[in-house]
Amino acid sequence: MRHLRVPNRDVEDSLAILRERDWLAGGMRVFSQEDDHRLIPLDPGAPIEIPAPLDVYEVTLVDGLPDSKIDSDWWNHLSSLVDREEIKEYGDAWPSSHEFISDMMVVRIEDELETFTRHIAEAKLLSHPHIRLILKDEGVQGELRIRKLTPIGARLDGEIITDEIPDSLCRTRVLVRESGRSIACDPNRAYFSTKLQAERLETLSLAKDLRQSLGRPLRVCDPFCGVGPALSTLLSEPGLVGEILASDLNTDAVELLMDNLRRWDGRSYPKEPSPISRVFDDRIIGVADATKLCENPELTGRWDLLIVNLPHRTIEMLSSLVPLLNRKNVSMIRGRVIAPENGIEEANHSIRTILPDPPEGFPATTLRIKSDYSSKLRLCSFHSWITPIDE
Repeated sequence: MRHLRVPNRDVEDSLAILRERDWLAGGMRVFSQEDDHRLIPLDPGAPIEIPAPLDVYEVTLVDGLPDSKIDSDWWNHLSSLVDREEIKEYGDAWPSSHEFISDMMVVRIEDELETFTRHIAEAKLLSHPHIRLILKDEGVQGELRIRKLTPIGARLDGEIITDEIPDSLCRTRVLVRESGRSIACDPNRAYFSTKLQAERLETLSLAKDLRQSLGRPLRVCDPFCGVGPALSTLLSEPGLVGEILASDLNTDAVELLMDNLRRWDGRSYPKEPSPISRVFDDRIIGVADATKLCENPELTGRWDLLIVNLPHRTIEMLSSLVPLLNRKNVSMIRGRVIAPENGIEEANHSIRTILPDPPEGFPATTLRIKSDYSSKLRLCSFHSWITPIDE
């Protein structure tokens, strides 16, 4: 996550400013760094470019450290609801981690802890007073990989409810603040991970490098766009993006994307999702199968930056997506892959075989492990510079 690197003498003043602007990450620690500096965790909603008077300090991406006091609160609350021997019996199976989506929390509960669901929900709500609704993550389902999220706890006028939660409290459409922008999403209809902000900021940095190489705004293709979190970050940089193709198979995701683009672009986008079409001169938006986009000659050979955010199927999709790239100049593919740790080199070989060679002097495509997806699988990211075709 992003941290502000501040000299020790300025930490208290900086904390006061960040708290006033609501840019200080909740539940995360300030910690020391060498050379008499400290790293202050920034809220995901803080703008990408931190303004004065804090703009004199460096923003750096490092792993955050959870505030131990918050963690102990969760355990303290749980221990008041569940017998300590049972807590000890199930050990690491208890869900100490979770994901925040605006004023909601998503938590995965192991099958053996099913009978303790209401206790887990109550303890989490007690330890995080800003949370309105807790959702149990029951995994993804169907071709569109929609995440099934079941309400297990809610808050109403200060009261915690874990049984027979009224429908009125189960609203899951929210606005998420990230990098100074608001992103409308509904994790029951179109999920995006708030934990991947660092990935999106890396994509922004790579896009800036590509723009510098081309000397003009980029044509960006995001054929698995969801509600548009990657586009949100790219559009926050003035002059970075020119033309956009944004599509998804999920009609709900495209509806939410239109709502987001309406606010980000300040233009009147359609309110209902429809098959992909040119909505404006510089915006091609709609519902589409990404593997069929290359069948439209108006879309092929056009895009400078291709974002492939379908980690379970990225490698199998790549060959049908490469024709979308603008091969008249250097271009880039940015993607994510889920692979077994002992199969990463094989995945690297597959990607390098499918993609055109990088320009001379550029490194070969290499997967970088970003996090554990499961006990055996790793979530990785990559970027590939693509050499132009000599005419």
